[in-house]
Amino acid sequence: MTDTSLPKRIFPQAKDDAASAAQTRNVLPQTSDPAYRLAYQDPDFLLREDLRPVRFQLELMKPEVLQEEAGIGSTFVMYGSARIPSPERADMLVDAAKTDTQRRIAERLKAKSHYYDVARELARLASQTPIGRDGKRQFVVCSGGGPAIMEAANRGAADVGAESVGLNIVLPFEQAPNQYVTPHLSFNFHYFALRKMHFLIRARAVAVFPGGFGTFDEFFELLTLVQTGKTSVLPILLYGKEFWSRVVNFDALVEEGVVAPQDLDLFRFCETAEEGWAYVQDFYRENQQPLFRKGRGEK
Repeated sequence: MTDTSLPKRIFPQAKDDAASAAQTRNVLPQTSDPAYRLAYQDPDFLLREDLRPVRFQLELMKPEVLQEEAGIGSTFVMYGSARIPSPERADMLVDAAKTDTQRRIAERLKAKSHYYDVARELARLASQTPIGRDGKRQFVVCSGGGPAIMEAANRGAADVGAESVGLNIVLPFEQAPNQYVTPHLSFNFHYFALRKMHFLIRARAVAVFPGGFGTFDEFFELLTLVQTGKTSVLPILLYGKEFWSRVVNFDALVEEGVVAPQDLDLFRFCETAEEGWAYVQDFYRENQQPLFRKGRGEK
């Protein structure tokens, strides 16, 4: 007898047990009551208030397991507005404006529409990274899975035949994945906190494009994690110096003493895809430890 002739398992798989349980033929008051359902097949039970820790765990584990199975070693995360149109849609947005205020806003969005093309090209460049010696794919593009800048990121990966990740979230208004997200890497979240964890668990570079509250939240949380040594230093590309300098007075934060001057070195202003990708490559080339760099204070 050889090892290969031994069965791999002696218990049935959970999916087989679940299928068997679903075929229960004895319809009795006991079998008809929700208490009789297998726990993992009981939505009412799983959605109880006191089961929230279990839902946390499941929402953390599912994307982790599937990305590991997909051979994703690292990601290139791209944050940005869901409202900045692609250049081909920018004029339509202006034409649809009905008031002077709407027109002014549409014109400003149109002025930022070139960042759609920048994000798309940056994603193309990152997505052509060779597979590592360990067989893992590196710098796999990861976005929030939605429209505008997020769509541009996933679209750029698709342009070169590469897979990309989309991390959507359930919102009161409809939030559908853009068509360029790889279907088996399209994830949906209930908890913002766990979604943000998955943005950064595999991130080895982050590009931040102009955006609103969501982009601010993601960007400043990342800065805080790096600043406090909770995560290693990594390339953070900040696209749109004119925009960011207008909406955030970084120098004033230093002058007020609430951040240190060196904290402004945690990110790099960029304007082109080529500039950003060159910075990421230089960052890891200088470090001589691909996809890793020690955080401040580490030895």
